[in-house]
Parts: sequence; structure tokens; C-alpha cells
Amino acid sequence: MNNSTRKYRVVEELAQIPFLVHGFGTRYWKEEDFESTPDLSGFHRVSLRQTHSDIIHIITKFPQERMEGDALVTNRPGILLIIKTADCLPALVVDTQNRSVAAVHCGWRGTLKRVIEKALRTMQQSYGSDFTSLSVVLGPCIDKDCYEVGEDVREKFKSEGLQNGVFNSHPSKKEKYLFDLRGANRAQILALGVPEKNIFSVDLCTHCDLDLFSYRRDRNHAGRLINFIGLS
Repeated sequence: MNNSTRKYRVVEELAQIPFLVHGFGTRYWKEEDFESTPDLSGFHRVSLRQTHSDIIHIITKFPQERMEGDALVTNRPGILLIIKTADCLPALVVDTQNRSVAAVHCGWRGTLKRVIEKALRTMQQSYGSDFTSLSVVLGPCIDKDCYEVGEDVREKFKSEGLQNGVFNSHPSKKEKYLFDLRGANRAQILALGVPEKNIFSVDLCTHCDLDLFSYRRDRNHAGRLINFIGLS
């Protein structure tokens, strides 16, 4: 965890990149904390009206209006890409060679639509990113032992050829399954050619960890975790 604020977590491999800032917020990290944190206060923050889609926005300048979608990519310094979650998987991506970044919101619907795969392809097409040199961090999300879904979700993934190894039968409920959201997205990242050594993970379960928000646990009382990445 970041020792100066103790309100968001960083991954050491990314923290060592001198031109990068990033973090996975806990329940204690608020919007106003950006302004009181010297390393982050000078950034223009960009967030989305997230809709569980595969809509990706390339940010070339600070937008005047809030956009709808579930992934942001940029190569512009001074812009902070923000994804908010409360069980869904936040993924942060950096291309150190071409100095570009992405932030992706991966719920089961976005995962079904291959939003992480499409975000990485957008980086390739826009900035010339080589998949083999990308680094991807998978943040806290609901764990595979806690994420219960129905037969309808499994069938949707099966029809897209994405069900291998990410669904297990529920130990006590018929026609219910436990879904590995993190594993499903990791599989898509690996399939593109990102090396396994370049994929990092904050292996915390939002449903189990009371320092994190969980919609499944808290329902309408749940807040949102603020996850961010940017080029300084």
C-alpha cells in the first residue's frame, strides 16, 4: 500500500516507472484526496459514466463533457484516467516504450464483450504498442470463491468461446456457478501475447475485505473504489 496516504494501493513494478502515477483506491480514498496529494494534484482527472460496455475513449485533450463507456486510453501527460469499481475488475495498463496508458472497467458484461482485449488493441492501433512489452495490473475485485452467477451467464460465455476454466459448479446451489472474473480477463490478456511475467495482480477480494467497497455485500449502500493511472 502507498505509505504516504495509506488510502490507495500501488504495485511496486509500476511504482518504479518514473513518469507514471497509479493507484487502486480503498474505501478511504475520496475524490478530494487528489487535490491534497502533491504527486496527483496537478492532473486533469477523466472519468466515465460506466455502462458495462466495450466502449473505449482515446483521450487527446481534457474532455468538456463526461463521456459514456468503460475504458480510457491516452498518451498525453497530465491526464489521469479514472475507473470506479465495487466488485468489478479494474485493469491498469502501461506501455513504457511508447509512453501510453489505459484504464479499463471489467465487469462480467464487459468481459463477455472483450473490453480488455479491445482496449489493448486500441493501444496497438493508436500508439504502436507491442503486446509483448505491455504491463497490465489487475486490481481488487470480487474473488472467484464469492462471485455467484446463474446458468444464463455461463451460457453467454460459452457461446463466445470464453468459458474454459472460469466457471465452477456452486458447491450447494443447483444451476449456480462461481465465476473467476480475474481469470477470465487474464486469459484474454495472455491470448493477445502479453507475457505472463508482465501481468501483475492485487489479489484482494472486494466482497471479503471490509477496507474495500462491494456491491454484492453492501448493495445500494456501497460506495465506489477510485482506481487511476496517468503520465506525469
